[in-house]
Amino acid sequence: MRDTLIRQHVIEELDFDPRIEAAHIGVAVENGIVTLSGHVGSFAERDAAEKAAQKVRGVRGVVEEIKVRFDGETPPRDEDLAQRAVQMLDWSATIPKNTVQVKVLDGWVTLNGRVGWQYQREEAYRAIRRLAGVAGITNSIEVMPKASVPDVRAKIMAALKRNAELEADAIKVTVKDAKVILEGKVNAWYERQLAENAAWSAPGVRAVEDHLTLP
Repeated sequence: MRDTLIRQHVIEELDFDPRIEAAHIGVAVENGIVTLSGHVGSFAERDAAEKAAQKVRGVRGVVEEIKVRFDGETPPRDEDLAQRAVQMLDWSATIPKNTVQVKVLDGWVTLNGRVGWQYQREEAYRAIRRLAGVAGITNSIEVMPKASVPDVRAKIMAALKRNAELEADAIKVTVKDAKVILEGKVNAWYERQLAENAAWSAPGVRAVEDHLTLP
């Protein structure tokens, strides 16, 4: 697919999403790699713009250079933002209390700690993403291994085969020291995300290397 057509489809996808003020976002495409620039009013909007671009067929990667601006409003103090972040984590029904630590510097939130499942790591990220005043998030939470290598691989392969949108036989899964390596081919960028989600769904997975290629 030509870069000009990919760019047009990305712009249309940004316009279509009601969470995004697309007028302030620039889109450039080179060899299927999309670069997003400009500014938005919140980190949640910035995150939504990146995910919208990833949905478009033909996109091979996304470079996200969007800045978060607060439209003249005074952003919260780092101390207040950290307090809100801790409260959001404490209120979560899926994140064990006192497992995640929060650090805030100039609106940028860093999450540290250890959890048992990838979905808990992702839930911590989503909880903070929704807070007003967040300029960015670094998710350094670790997932502690709980399963054997054969068990992890079997669970991932089963998850891939259950997904009707993936050709599981075209994907090779290797597990080593709680790290999953995905190799093979998929037909679209969003299918890579589906395969990564399947890999992260196994207990104890601490890292995923995605070497899947597109046509």
